[in-house]
Amino acid sequence: MQCVLCPRKCVLDAGQRGFCTVRINKDGTLYTLGYGNPVAVHVDPIEKKPFFHVLPGESAFSLAVAGCNMRCLFCQNWQISQSKPDEVTAYDLPPEKVVDEAIKSRSPFIVYTYTEPTVFYEYMLDIAKLARAKGLKNGMHSCGYINQEPLKELLKYMDAVNIDLKGFNPDFYRRMGAMAELEPVLETLKAVRNEGVWLEITNLIIPGQNDDPEEIRAMCRWIKGNLGDSVPIHFSRFMPSFKLQNLPPTPVEKLEEAYSIAKEEGLKYVYIGNVPGNEHENTYCPNCGKLAIKRLGYQVWMAGTKDGKCNYCGYSV
Repeated sequence: MQCVLCPRKCVLDAGQRGFCTVRINKDGTLYTLGYGNPVAVHVDPIEKKPFFHVLPGESAFSLAVAGCNMRCLFCQNWQISQSKPDEVTAYDLPPEKVVDEAIKSRSPFIVYTYTEPTVFYEYMLDIAKLARAKGLKNGMHSCGYINQEPLKELLKYMDAVNIDLKGFNPDFYRRMGAMAELEPVLETLKAVRNEGVWLEITNLIIPGQNDDPEEIRAMCRWIKGNLGDSVPIHFSRFMPSFKLQNLPPTPVEKLEEAYSIAKEEGLKYVYIGNVPGNEHENTYCPNCGKLAIKRLGYQVWMAGTKDGKCNYCGYSV
């Protein structure tokens, strides 16, 4: 039996699990073990996802099921992403209860995050449909490693997506993500944009691994050429984690360099993440350069914008 959810297209014998550990062939029927049993449930600032252009200052009801279809050596949530959903302590939350709890928390968004939402696809899709019917919005933070057919069905119910573009070198993806490929992630990015769903991108910069200035420049050119100049990109600081604890944190100078490259290539909304207090956490109007939204960590001040427009020049931010 073959799973066709993600580009790995695992072929499974009876009793065998897929690479993600969530999907299993039981007597010739493919089952998911990741339905209604999230390992993490929190109400977070929506900026934590990170979404900077999606209802700034609002909260997001966030959840995850254990498991992932990558094995990133630098994973910051490896305790749950590299676990099996039937071998962790989990909540009992069917889709209806998730939506009820989100409404109780007064969160306008439900965001599927922390691990890889693709591996709990059916659960996420059922929640998203119910949430949409109740007037809530849906978002996900994903590695983007998903096939086009299931992705396009999911995007019908998504309002915002943040994709981890982990690097712009196929060899980096193969080394760091257990033989993952870059091209399917690029196709996901284009599909999200083409389907009219709000898109933001996160690029975790790891010292000596994906911080080559020319690769960053090539990535920014690809983003502008294929996705447009208004897609926000978050250059995030790496902190030693999982199997890369031998590396140092990303020098802030490297993040500033990436920021400068992105601006030189014409991207309008560029951010530096995991460096609280950095001026590039803020949103500046691309037209007049004035401060539109000020951020300090997860604190947000709508300093120079109202109803999505710059207070100074009227530009639609």
